Amino acid sequence: MLLGFASLMIWDQFHWWGERDDYSFGYLVPLFVAYVLYDRWPVIKNYLLLGHQPDQAEPTRGQERSRLMVFLEWLALLGFIGGAALFAVGALLRAVTGPQNPASLALAAGFGALLLSTIFIQSKTTPSGQPIELKARWLLACLFIFPALIWLISAPMVSIMETQIRVFLLTKVTIVVYNVLYFLEFDITRAVNVLIFHKDTAEQSMVGVEEACSGIRSLTACLFAGSFLASVFLNRFWKKVLLVGMAMVFAVLTNLLRSFFLTIWAYYNGAEAIDEHVILPILGDMGSVHDLAGYSVLVLTCIGLIALLPIFNFRLSSLLEETGEMDVVEPKVAAEKV
Repeated sequence: MLLGFASLMIWDQFHWWGERDDYSFGYLVPLFVAYVLYDRWPVIKNYLLLGHQPDQAEPTRGQERSRLMVFLEWLALLGFIGGAALFAVGALLRAVTGPQNPASLALAAGFGALLLSTIFIQSKTTPSGQPIELKARWLLACLFIFPALIWLISAPMVSIMETQIRVFLLTKVTIVVYNVLYFLEFDITRAVNVLIFHKDTAEQSMVGVEEACSGIRSLTACLFAGSFLASVFLNRFWKKVLLVGMAMVFAVLTNLLRSFFLTIWAYYNGAEAIDEHVILPILGDMGSVHDLAGYSVLVLTCIGLIALLPIFNFRLSSLLEETGEMDVVEPKVAAEKV
């Protein structure tokens, strides 16, 4: 059932991956999801095959766990029903009106709810009938967060929300670029999202900060890259959330650098210079200056995120063990060893 739902959702999103350049990274999503599942399969298999009998040594604590389990099971059931309804609405919209943003988003959200709730509900016992404790079921469901929710990034946002975010980012980028260049004494003025250069009083040139410069394209791609790196290389939930947040910060900062570069390039070389193609002796046509600057945003963000991984995985205890400062054995442990 889940494979069927996933196939329908991927088929729907294929339209956007081929139609819109800002979602072309979606072709990588199924491959990365498959890799994450392959990488986590030994852990998933252990959770499914090695059941853990709940501890009944403390009756009060056991009752509390039982109440919590009932609550979570009802919550998972509601999530399954809600996910199925949302997926059905998305499928109906897709069948009636064709590809559209709300339908794709409903399919992605519905599939995420279906997958997570199904994993929790179906992991109540092992194949041999042995019960699995609540913590193991919860951790098992958490292993599927990336495969379940990454489709929300590869699916286009609702048009109204996307437009609001795009306009907000576009306006802020224009204001920041203008104020910084004006502070640096560039002869420049701003008219809404158009920057006007006054290098020559006889002839003025201008460059418009287009929608591509808002950074929403790089934001979605960097969110995907940050989510994948966090899912594979980090083992704490707060670290994963922090790395995804850093991906958003890097996307905004690198897009600002891109806008500064393109504006200064147009200031000294003319507004039409940013659309000129860069031709290298060996590599040939590398695309326009505008496109190369856009690709550099993704490269710089990925490099920054990869550079953060060793910092996020740094453990002081490992460093102390390497330096020999944790080789002290407690007296009780030493006596037991003797």
